[in-house]
Amino acid sequence: MGGKLHITLEAARVNAGLLQKDVCKQLGISLTTLISWEKYKTSPTADKAQELASIYGLNLDDIIFCKDC
Repeated sequence: MGGKLHITLEAARVNAGLLQKDVCKQLGISLTTLISWEKYKTSPTADKAQELASIYGLNLDDIIFCKDC
């Protein structure tokens, strides 16, 4: 036991009970940007990644930001 939690951006959002539009509004970003992050086409900046972690109630280290990491 004691394994580290690693969760995708999409799963983190769903687990937090948030819709994409809710997260976009909180972060001041477009839906296209969030979808791009969730599909690993682009990555958020460090400050937006930290905001995402806070919104989702997770530590930054718990979130997977790239598909092949």
